[in-house]
Amino acid sequence: MTRVDSRTLDAIHAENPGQGFQFPGVFEITAVGKAHEGLEQRVPKILVDLGMAVREGSTRVRPSSNGNFVSVGVAFDCPSRERYEAAHAALRADAAVKWTL
Repeated sequence: MTRVDSRTLDAIHAENPGQGFQFPGVFEITAVGKAHEGLEQRVPKILVDLGMAVREGSTRVRPSSNGNFVSVGVAFDCPSRERYEAAHAALRADAAVKWTL
């Protein structure tokens, strides 16, 4: 995974303060799919393969109550809305992912 140097984050400033998502920025994305499909490894890898910097230690995994599904959330640095939408599209294109949040 790509590591992020926190010193570079100080240089990031919002394009339009006070108006919805601000790019560049740090965002969290969650993919939900069937358990036992390896989503814990796949979700961060898909984002890294897109050139996104996944925040180290940000991966959260939460199984469904009966264990059939799992949600995997990660935080990542995103430079633009287009790249944010590309991240969702790439995750949804994976056969193991049922939806993204």
